[in-house]
Amino acid sequence: MARDYYGTLGVDQKATDQELKRAYRKLARELHPDVNPDEAAQARFREISTAYEVLSDPEKRRIVDLGGDPLSSGGGGGGAGFGGGFGGGLGDVFEAFFGGGGGGAGRGPRGRVQPGADSLLRTKLTLEECATGVSKHVTVETAVLCDSCTGSGTNGDSKPIRCETCNGAGEVQSVQRSFLGQVMTSRPCPTCRGAGETIPDPCHKCAGDGRVRARRDITVKVPAGVAGGMRIRLAAQGEVGPGGGPAGDLYVEVVEKQHEVFVRDGEDLHFTVRVPMIDAALGTKVTFESIIDGPKEIEVEPGTQPGAVTIVRGFGMPKLRSGVRGDVHAHLDVVVPAKLDNKEAKLLRELKDLRARDEAEVVTTASQHTGGLFSRLREAFSGR
Repeated sequence: MARDYYGTLGVDQKATDQELKRAYRKLARELHPDVNPDEAAQARFREISTAYEVLSDPEKRRIVDLGGDPLSSGGGGGGAGFGGGFGGGLGDVFEAFFGGGGGGAGRGPRGRVQPGADSLLRTKLTLEECATGVSKHVTVETAVLCDSCTGSGTNGDSKPIRCETCNGAGEVQSVQRSFLGQVMTSRPCPTCRGAGETIPDPCHKCAGDGRVRARRDITVKVPAGVAGGMRIRLAAQGEVGPGGGPAGDLYVEVVEKQHEVFVRDGEDLHFTVRVPMIDAALGTKVTFESIIDGPKEIEVEPGTQPGAVTIVRGFGMPKLRSGVRGDVHAHLDVVVPAKLDNKEAKLLRELKDLRARDEAEVVTTASQHTGGLFSRLREAFSGR
């Protein structure tokens, strides 16, 4: 039983070449392995690629319309072409060697109307903007539809005509000598560049291309929880294609600015608190400005040691497309005073005498050494 190539692409049997391209492009964006690594999606991507390859070839499409399958053994009973076990026809084998068709009918003109290319730009966001989400206004220079000819590429009421060089085929053929003998090869027509038609009276504004370069202001809605390197896709906001073809997509890549206080690790935030030695010994409270929720207080327990970490749950960065938030990690850096006046020094000596029996100087071995603040930070991140 012949495969339903039209059903695979989700188009009607009367679909035009442009409708086939649009259907394939839409599905390919969803199923391409770079976007969707799922094995089922990859298998589906191969199916739509095969269907588009068959239906975009006039000869293979004719076989499909007659009820055959050009990729099955014997050409699906159609008796035309070389559709056997080569999967793409003997013409494709010659094309692989010589860069053109294998002497049979070519793939036909590609047409003047082509899909536009995708565009990429970058925008810088603060950590606060990444946390809360923001509407960002960006300016992009891209190809837009020519407002003079609305994409037709013609001037006034003039119309495109069949290319005289290739007689509308979109390609020219030549004979080349090879180790197989004389081989007929095809290449795009140099006059119409494969379109199969030319414009004798082109639009004065776009010179027949159907599009012009222009600057556009676009509003990008950035969701809460984005991080540096992530890309936001704006469908059909890229370049308009030649001949006024459908626009590609615009991708906005996020560049996250370095924050003065916090260091981001996924949804968690880390920062350092400098605590005076006396406060670390007696205990205290420290207030910090959270990234979203305003001032927050952390408790420094009495006897806190250098490098200790206090975790404030649920006040970090939001997870993308989720209400869950990470934590804030306060790394406590106990500060020993570098200079003491006579009164301070006297008080510390008295404290030392009081605690002399409990705190004697001991030399520890390397295996007993726990390290300072940065050693603890390094150990914490290496263990992830």
